Amino acid sequence: MKTFLRVALAIVAATTTLGAVSEAYPRTAFGELELKTLPAARWMRTESSKDYFSADNGLFMRLFRYIDSNKIPMTAPVEAGISPGTMVFYLDEASAKRADLAETPLVRLSSVPERRVAAIGIRGAYSRENYEEALKELRAWLAKRTDVKPAGEPYAVYWNSPFVPFFLKHSEVHIPVAPAR
Repeated sequence: MKTFLRVALAIVAATTTLGAVSEAYPRTAFGELELKTLPAARWMRTESSKDYFSADNGLFMRLFRYIDSNKIPMTAPVEAGISPGTMVFYLDEASAKRADLAETPLVRLSSVPERRVAAIGIRGAYSRENYEEALKELRAWLAKRTDVKPAGEPYAVYWNSPFVPFFLKHSEVHIPVAPAR
Protein backbone atom coordinates (compact mmCIF):
# COMPACT_ATOMS: atom_id res chain seq x y z
CA MET A 1 0.00 0.00 0.00
CA LYS A 2 2.83 2.43 0.80
CA THR A 3 4.40 1.77 -2.60
CA PHE A 4 1.08 2.49 -4.34
CA LEU A 5 0.73 5.79 -2.45
CA ARG A 6 4.28 6.83 -3.34
CA VAL A 7 3.69 6.04 -7.01
CA ALA A 8 0.37 7.89 -6.99
CA LEU A 9 1.94 10.95 -5.35
CA ALA A 10 4.81 10.90 -7.85
CA ILE A 11 2.32 10.79 -10.74
CA VAL A 12 0.34 13.68 -9.28
CA ALA A 13 3.51 15.73 -8.80
CA ALA A 14 4.74 15.00 -12.32
CA THR A 15 1.44 15.77 -14.02
CA THR A 16 0.92 19.02 -12.18
CA THR A 17 4.41 20.39 -12.83
CA LEU A 18 5.20 19.00 -16.27
CA GLY A 19 1.76 19.68 -17.65
CA ALA A 20 1.55 23.33 -16.63
CA VAL A 21 -0.42 25.20 -19.32
CA SER A 22 -2.42 28.38 -19.31
CA GLU A 23 -6.10 27.84 -18.55
CA ALA A 24 -8.83 29.72 -20.44
CA TYR A 25 -11.19 29.82 -17.45
CA PRO A 26 -11.59 28.33 -13.95
CA ARG A 27 -12.40 24.65 -13.51
CA THR A 28 -15.59 23.34 -11.95
CA ALA A 29 -14.66 21.18 -8.94
CA PHE A 30 -15.32 17.43 -9.01
CA GLY A 31 -18.97 16.66 -8.31
CA GLU A 32 -19.98 20.33 -8.26
CA LEU A 33 -22.78 21.80 -10.35
CA GLU A 34 -22.65 25.52 -11.12
CA LEU A 35 -23.51 28.33 -13.48
CA LYS A 36 -20.43 30.12 -14.76
CA THR A 37 -19.48 32.75 -17.27
CA LEU A 38 -16.77 31.82 -19.76
CA PRO A 39 -14.69 34.76 -21.01
CA ALA A 40 -14.54 35.96 -24.59
CA ALA A 41 -11.74 34.12 -26.35
CA ARG A 42 -10.02 33.24 -29.60
CA TRP A 43 -9.82 29.57 -30.52
CA MET A 44 -9.01 26.95 -33.15
CA ARG A 45 -11.75 24.51 -34.14
CA THR A 46 -11.92 21.37 -36.23
CA GLU A 47 -14.71 18.94 -36.95
CA SER A 48 -15.42 15.41 -38.10
CA SER A 49 -18.49 13.76 -39.54
CA LYS A 50 -17.89 11.01 -36.98
CA ASP A 51 -19.07 11.01 -33.38
CA TYR A 52 -16.49 12.45 -30.97
CA PHE A 53 -16.08 9.14 -29.16
CA SER A 54 -15.19 7.29 -32.40
CA ALA A 55 -11.71 5.86 -31.98
CA ASP A 56 -10.46 7.38 -35.22
CA ASN A 57 -12.03 10.85 -35.33
CA GLY A 58 -8.58 12.50 -35.83
CA LEU A 59 -9.62 15.76 -34.16
CA PHE A 60 -6.89 16.08 -31.54
CA MET A 61 -4.03 15.44 -33.98
CA ARG A 62 -5.33 18.02 -36.49
CA LEU A 63 -5.24 20.72 -33.84
CA PHE A 64 -2.00 19.49 -32.31
CA ARG A 65 -0.23 19.60 -35.71
CA TYR A 66 -1.54 23.14 -36.19
CA ILE A 67 -0.25 24.43 -32.85
CA ASP A 68 3.04 22.56 -33.29
CA SER A 69 3.69 23.95 -36.79
CA ASN A 70 2.75 27.48 -35.69
CA LYS A 71 4.65 27.39 -32.38
CA ILE A 72 1.51 27.97 -30.31
CA PRO A 73 1.60 26.77 -26.70
CA MET A 74 -0.91 24.17 -25.54
CA THR A 75 -3.69 25.54 -23.36
CA ALA A 76 -6.47 24.01 -21.33
CA PRO A 77 -9.19 23.06 -21.52
CA VAL A 78 -9.90 21.26 -24.78
CA GLU A 79 -13.60 21.33 -25.61
CA ALA A 80 -15.36 18.61 -27.60
CA GLY A 81 -18.75 18.55 -29.28
CA ILE A 82 -20.11 15.02 -29.41
CA SER A 83 -22.20 14.52 -32.57
CA PRO A 84 -20.89 15.56 -34.96
CA GLY A 85 -17.46 15.45 -33.41
CA THR A 86 -15.79 18.82 -32.93
CA MET A 87 -12.77 19.93 -30.95
CA VAL A 88 -11.60 23.34 -29.80
CA PHE A 89 -8.19 24.48 -28.56
CA TYR A 90 -8.02 27.93 -26.98
CA LEU A 91 -5.30 30.32 -28.08
CA ASP A 92 -3.15 31.76 -25.30
CA GLU A 93 -3.18 35.55 -24.90
CA ALA A 94 -0.06 36.19 -27.03
CA SER A 95 -1.07 33.82 -29.85
CA ALA A 96 -4.59 35.29 -29.96
CA LYS A 97 -3.00 38.60 -31.06
CA ARG A 98 -0.84 37.09 -33.83
CA ALA A 99 -1.66 38.31 -37.34
CA ASP A 100 0.35 35.55 -39.05
CA LEU A 101 -1.98 32.69 -38.09
CA ALA A 102 -4.11 31.47 -40.99
CA GLU A 103 -6.94 28.99 -41.28
CA THR A 104 -6.41 25.72 -43.09
CA PRO A 105 -8.97 23.47 -44.78
CA LEU A 106 -9.18 21.49 -41.50
CA VAL A 107 -8.63 24.15 -38.82
CA ARG A 108 -10.81 27.25 -38.42
CA LEU A 109 -9.92 30.26 -36.27
CA SER A 110 -12.59 32.33 -34.61
CA SER A 111 -13.39 34.66 -31.76
CA VAL A 112 -16.19 33.78 -29.36
CA PRO A 113 -18.02 36.17 -27.05
CA GLU A 114 -18.42 35.78 -23.32
CA ARG A 115 -20.96 33.05 -22.66
CA ARG A 116 -22.88 31.51 -19.77
CA VAL A 117 -22.98 27.75 -19.14
CA ALA A 118 -24.25 25.24 -16.63
CA ALA A 119 -21.34 22.98 -15.66
CA ILE A 120 -20.63 19.79 -13.75
CA GLY A 121 -17.12 18.68 -12.72
CA ILE A 122 -16.12 15.05 -13.31
CA ARG A 123 -13.24 12.84 -12.20
CA GLY A 124 -12.24 9.81 -14.25
CA ALA A 125 -11.67 8.57 -17.77
CA TYR A 126 -12.71 10.63 -20.77
CA SER A 127 -15.36 8.11 -21.79
CA ARG A 128 -18.82 8.21 -23.32
CA GLU A 129 -20.20 6.60 -20.14
CA ASN A 130 -18.76 9.30 -17.84
CA TYR A 131 -19.92 12.03 -20.20
CA GLU A 132 -23.48 10.68 -20.45
CA GLU A 133 -23.79 10.07 -16.70
CA ALA A 134 -22.67 13.63 -15.94
CA LEU A 135 -24.90 15.06 -18.68
CA LYS A 136 -27.93 13.31 -17.19
CA GLU A 137 -27.16 14.78 -13.75
CA LEU A 138 -26.54 18.26 -15.20
CA ARG A 139 -29.80 18.20 -17.18
CA ALA A 140 -31.77 17.16 -14.08
CA TRP A 141 -30.19 20.00 -12.07
CA LEU A 142 -30.86 22.50 -14.84
CA ALA A 143 -34.51 21.37 -15.17
CA LYS A 144 -35.12 22.39 -11.54
CA ARG A 145 -33.83 25.92 -12.06
CA THR A 146 -36.19 28.78 -12.82
CA ASP A 147 -33.56 31.43 -13.62
CA VAL A 148 -31.98 29.86 -16.73
CA LYS A 149 -32.86 27.49 -19.57
CA PRO A 150 -30.72 25.44 -21.99
CA ALA A 151 -29.64 27.50 -25.00
CA GLY A 152 -27.40 25.19 -26.99
CA GLU A 153 -25.92 21.73 -27.36
CA PRO A 154 -24.00 20.13 -24.48
CA TYR A 155 -20.27 19.50 -24.88
CA ALA A 156 -17.36 17.95 -23.01
CA VAL A 157 -14.48 19.89 -21.45
CA TYR A 158 -11.15 18.12 -20.90
CA TRP A 159 -8.46 19.53 -18.62
CA ASN A 160 -5.65 16.94 -18.69
CA SER A 161 -3.25 15.49 -21.23
CA PRO A 162 -3.66 11.94 -22.49
CA PHE A 163 -0.71 10.92 -20.28
CA VAL A 164 -2.53 11.61 -17.01
CA PRO A 165 -3.85 8.38 -15.43
CA PHE A 166 -7.63 8.03 -15.74
CA PHE A 167 -8.20 8.26 -11.99
CA LEU A 168 -6.61 11.73 -11.92
CA LYS A 169 -8.32 13.16 -15.00
CA HIS A 170 -10.59 16.17 -14.59
CA SER A 171 -13.33 16.98 -17.08
CA GLU A 172 -16.62 18.79 -17.21
CA VAL A 173 -19.85 18.79 -19.15
CA HIS A 174 -21.26 22.18 -20.16
CA ILE A 175 -24.67 23.20 -21.43
CA PRO A 176 -24.98 26.77 -22.77
CA VAL A 177 -27.74 28.66 -20.94
CA ALA A 178 -29.79 31.83 -21.31
CA PRO A 179 -32.09 33.69 -18.92
CA ALA A 180 -35.43 31.91 -18.53
CA ARG A 181 -37.50 35.05 -19.05
